[in-house]
Amino acid sequence: MDIFSVVGLLLAIASLIGGSMLKGAGLAALWSPAAFVIVIVGTVAAILLHTPPSVFGRAMRISPWTLKPPVSDRQALIAQMLEWSNVSRRQGLLGLESHVESQGDPFLRKGLQMLVDGLEPEAIRHMLEIELHGEEHQDLAAAKVFEGMGIYAPTLGIVGAVLGLIAVMQNLADPSKLGHGIAAAFTATIYGIASANLLFLPMAAKLKSLIGRRSGERELVIEGLIAIAQGENPRNIEARLAGFLH
Repeated sequence: MDIFSVVGLLLAIASLIGGSMLKGAGLAALWSPAAFVIVIVGTVAAILLHTPPSVFGRAMRISPWTLKPPVSDRQALIAQMLEWSNVSRRQGLLGLESHVESQGDPFLRKGLQMLVDGLEPEAIRHMLEIELHGEEHQDLAAAKVFEGMGIYAPTLGIVGAVLGLIAVMQNLADPSKLGHGIAAAFTATIYGIASANLLFLPMAAKLKSLIGRRSGERELVIEGLIAIAQGENPRNIEARLAGFLH
């Protein structure tokens, strides 16, 4: 669990609720079914129109990364590469065959299988880099779904405010409804701006950061497998991969 993301989410909620109470508006001012429908449902509608189904599905699958990022341990990855290097030096590349099925990461399993199959180092690099770039492209497109929601939500908040003010103008003859109507109109603006800047855009930025970190780990794996394929000394491999720890 990413404690920073959890604290950030809780502080975002607290800032809205606390700000509303300190300003004297109260909690009731933050609830408006009409604003919810216009801004939140409207934002989802816009992003569904904007995004291919496969990209939207991928975005929903990686969204939990914001609170629970994929496990990242580059030191353990380097140790794994060194272990495989030692096995290959003692038993040859075929000695790694028993390690293939035990790999839970499809990328690692695919790379190790190429190593066992005796592919040339440059062929391994080329194929794994294609895999890496394809995976990275899919994940970045998925992260941009939340970026798009962060762009649409404030605009729809303005739409909600305008619609609310239109309703107010239709009731000018009844002054008792004016104050409540204007307050309700601006609730849509709060929904739009707050959801964009406290949820959607931070989520997109966090996911992009995690995707970049994951790609860095994939590059570490590629370099390690290439070094093993080239028969490098484990000490040289360790020195070669140490740069990925920074």
